[in-house]
Amino acid sequence: MSARSKFAPIPDADWPQPVADMLSGFAGSLNVYRTMAHHPALLRAWAGLREHVVNRSALGRERSEVVILRTGVRLGSDYEWAQHVQRARKYGLTDRRIALMRGAPADMAPEDAILARAVDELFDTRQIAPATLGDLTAALGGEALLDLMATVGFYSTLAYILNSFETPLDGDIAAELAAHPIAETT
Repeated sequence: MSARSKFAPIPDADWPQPVADMLSGFAGSLNVYRTMAHHPALLRAWAGLREHVVNRSALGRERSEVVILRTGVRLGSDYEWAQHVQRARKYGLTDRRIALMRGAPADMAPEDAILARAVDELFDTRQIAPATLGDLTAALGGEALLDLMATVGFYSTLAYILNSFETPLDGDIAAELAAHPIAETT
């Protein structure tokens, strides 16, 4: 058994007892968390941060999806991209707006561009430049700025897991994207 296959998403029948109570919630709903369940203590610790980043972020749903999509692009995580195309659509982002997350910030709407620029700066220089910090703080406030950084870190960790173990995309998401593919911008 390869190291990658050793960390395949855990099926219901083999779900670890220490996190049995989490199977019916977020942890059992996505392959990324079924993969993380190989380390039950980590999955349990992850739950609180996940609740904040996914459901309580000062960025709000749309901005969070912009940050997550850009993070997925920067990390080359096809799983994160596909998962969040579906969620971004749910939260009102158009396919064009979503597709633009793969390109240059100059081609994006101003608010999306500053969010994407901040993500890019975190990956490129390990910090957000002072000018971008000022723009973000003025536009979003300090809590949203900190949530942006936490979101990039959170989804980076997930992408490392997904990419390292080649975690397969969840069937329902794959089917949805096959039925309704996103058109790339030209």
